[in-house]
Amino acid sequence: MAIIRIKNLLIRTYIGFNPEELRNKQDVVINMTIDTDVNVAIKRDDVDNSYNYKVITKKVIALVQDGKFRMLENLTQQILDLIMLNPKVEWARVEVDKPHALRFAESVSIELEAKRKT
Repeated sequence: MAIIRIKNLLIRTYIGFNPEELRNKQDVVINMTIDTDVNVAIKRDDVDNSYNYKVITKKVIALVQDGKFRMLENLTQQILDLIMLNPKVEWARVEVDKPHALRFAESVSIELEAKRKT
């Protein structure tokens, strides 16, 4: 098994429910941790047997940029669900930060994780 980490993916999206948030895109910062089996890929040095993190990153970018989300929890869950669609993923954790969401705080974040049932 291997742990893949995609760190500090910065994307602009509509997030929130206040009138200003519905009109203006805001930054979110996404961190993903993905546990996947890469043993065959390592032995064969073959990308076809690996987990292609570039593909999932592009899918996450499209989901977030094109979407409108009222709650950070919903956005985080949708990203996690997208990652778990790949049967090679055994476990994943997603954290999404909304910078400057609270006065006097650098950011607010939600972290969710999922594990494939055996």
